[in-house]
Amino acid sequence: MNHDAIVVGGSFAGLSAAMPLARAGRDVCVLDSGRPRNRFASASHGFFAADGMPPLGLVAAAREKLGRYPSVRFIDTTAVAAEATAGGFAITLADGDRLDARRLVLAFGLTDDLPDIPGLAERWGQSVIHCPYCHGFEFIDRPLGVLATMPMSSHQASLIPEWGPTTFFLNGGAMPDEETCGTLAARGVTIEPAPVVSLHGASPMLDGVRLADGRFVAIAALYLAPRTRFQSPLAEQLGCAVEAGMFGPVITTDAMKLTSVPGVYAAGDIARPMHNATFASADGFLAGTALHQNLVFG
Repeated sequence: MNHDAIVVGGSFAGLSAAMPLARAGRDVCVLDSGRPRNRFASASHGFFAADGMPPLGLVAAAREKLGRYPSVRFIDTTAVAAEATAGGFAITLADGDRLDARRLVLAFGLTDDLPDIPGLAERWGQSVIHCPYCHGFEFIDRPLGVLATMPMSSHQASLIPEWGPTTFFLNGGAMPDEETCGTLAARGVTIEPAPVVSLHGASPMLDGVRLADGRFVAIAALYLAPRTRFQSPLAEQLGCAVEAGMFGPVITTDAMKLTSVPGVYAAGDIARPMHNATFASADGFLAGTALHQNLVFG
């Protein structure tokens, strides 16, 4: 079956991309591996009219509403390969089946590569977090930490005092330059050079961190900026241009979310340097409307 569009990824960006296509009566197939990036969080904050709702619950509700449109098809699977064809594109699924479409939306999401520190991974999305706008209010006015993972971590450390007293854990890394140290001091940030060796508390909550010299620093939440990577190789297989972002690779798109490959759109965290559910949904809807108009006028 030749679909008008295949959307690879069934979370905030992918489902938002499928909606305008469905409402235009276009045949759209959504492929979903069931591994959204925010599946570790119990609540999604800051999303319009849905503050505090579980992200998986929001996805399920959006999918149920999208499924009411007769031209929409869902397949719970992983897309393992993509190629251009004479009529558009072919997607190979994990079971070897092949689907064809005139256009594609890539919304397969990112994977976070977390530091290998005992006690950290099981708290990810709960008390080990990356975005204060998404999760900061829940820990406001409590002692907080920022773990250095990249040069931008010092910027994160200077922001987090807005939510509570902050310790910047260099984790054995280099001391920031004099200007940065001055900025952190002005924000009341304590700089802790010693390596962090473990996290403690009744998981998924956090009581504090143990340092290599044996000291214990009490904190209620630990912020960090993880390195990221694509959950799927499809962008590279199709030849989409990719650029280096602050945290990892980012698919290059124009203002309408079109990639460097005609007929292929990208949305969500894979296609912007700043990651947030609201941005992902908005970009997905933009990609879907642009794709539809490309079908009409392209």
